[in-house]
Amino acid sequence: MITTETADSVLKSYYLSAVADQLDKSANPLLAQIKKTTSDVWGKDVRKAVRFGVNGGVGAGSETGNLPGAGGNRYAQFVAPLKNLYGVIEISDKAVRASENAEGAFVNLLNDEMDGLIKSSSYNFGRMLFGDGTGLLATISSGSGNVYTVDSVRNLAEGMIVDVANTGGLVSASARTVTAIDREKKTVTLSGADISTPANFKIYMQKSKDLEITGLGAIFGTGDLYGVSREGNSWMQPVKKTEVGALTESVIQKAIDEVEECSGSKINFIVCSWGVRRALFEVLSAYRTTDMMTLDGGFTALSFNGIPVVADRFCPEGTMYLLNTDDFALHQLCDWQWLESEGGKILKQTAGKPVYTATLVKYAELLCYRPAGQAMLSDIEEK
Repeated sequence: MITTETADSVLKSYYLSAVADQLDKSANPLLAQIKKTTSDVWGKDVRKAVRFGVNGGVGAGSETGNLPGAGGNRYAQFVAPLKNLYGVIEISDKAVRASENAEGAFVNLLNDEMDGLIKSSSYNFGRMLFGDGTGLLATISSGSGNVYTVDSVRNLAEGMIVDVANTGGLVSASARTVTAIDREKKTVTLSGADISTPANFKIYMQKSKDLEITGLGAIFGTGDLYGVSREGNSWMQPVKKTEVGALTESVIQKAIDEVEECSGSKINFIVCSWGVRRALFEVLSAYRTTDMMTLDGGFTALSFNGIPVVADRFCPEGTMYLLNTDDFALHQLCDWQWLESEGGKILKQTAGKPVYTATLVKYAELLCYRPAGQAMLSDIEEK
């Protein structure tokens, strides 16, 4: 007979390892290239000593002269709080009881719930990789009824639950469901009452404002990063080329060369928007056969002089990131785990409701040890 106890056992013994493997290796091609580690996690924070520059204790001299003075390595400490990442499944008591004498039906029920959780978690984790840590999804320019025109619908999907913050940064409408999206007109329909004068209001992932992992949007942004000021620290400044226009091999190679010349970093992974990848494919295929590569996780990539190029739905339009993934790590307190009660239960009844929920959790933060070893091309003409 199927009970919540046997369901707990199945979730622990079978689904956890499968879910963790899929979220770590198959959710996103960029994430699959980034190492996961439990090192440098101290309490609730990641504290990483990062070396920059070169050791100054090197020099030439005469046969009988003084030796070079000792220089030593130069270090900075990156400090960032671990971010709390959650995924929740919900199963009704009626569904459990209806399948208590049919193991196959219950397995199908769990499979469906876990498949939905994996897809939703993969979507949001992939989105966070390109975000700035604020949880910002879009900015509203105008509204008519509960239909709002936004700057981009790239980060939005039907069914998402979002919060809307006013121009002062305060959440003025919470737990609104995205009920419809017109991608051509860049409009989104939200549940609930109309929001008055919504111009410049911002849409955030529910309860996530300023609580997401530090993605590429922050690494290539402005202001302090991991508690270290960029001002006066050239090693904290990635290479950024704006107003690129028509894409050429020379433009990409020049950025790659600049990164290696200035920081010694070697670009080993390129990610861009769909339109930029089409533009690159057109450039490369004009006079030679375009090579393809297979990456970890089963992803297929275009090859640019041996460097894999992948398109990602969350990459901003007209943008290409040139990265050295060896400079990145996802620091985590542990891999994905089920949130358990004091009695070790995973499935817990929601107070006042005939449903059981189970919560998948991970405490992690993304660090880039060498920001100057990365590059970004923007304002590229898409195809």
